[in-house]
Amino acid sequence: MRVWLACFLVLFALAELFDWLQEFNLPLPIYILGGAFLAVASNYDKIIGSYFTDATIDASPKQPQLDLPTQSPHSISFTIANPVKDAQESE
Repeated sequence: MRVWLACFLVLFALAELFDWLQEFNLPLPIYILGGAFLAVASNYDKIIGSYFTDATIDASPKQPQLDLPTQSPHSISFTIANPVKDAQESE
C-alpha cells in the first residue's frame, strides 16, 4: 500500500510541476543565453583542456625515441684474442 501511495504522490507532483512549467514563459534572450551557457558548460573540458595541452606541447616538444633492443639478463662476454700479439709472443 505504501508503494502505491508513494507512486501516486510522485506522479501527482510531476503532473502539477509540468502544468506549472507550461504556463511559465521567458523572453527569447534568456533562452539564447541559457543555450549558450549549456553549450559552454557541456564542452568545458574540451575547451579548457585544449589550452593546457597545446601549451605543454609547445613548451616541451618530445624527441622521438628509437626502439632499443632489450638485453637479456644472461649476457655473453668473452675475450677476443689478438692474433698479432699471439704471433709476436711465440717468436
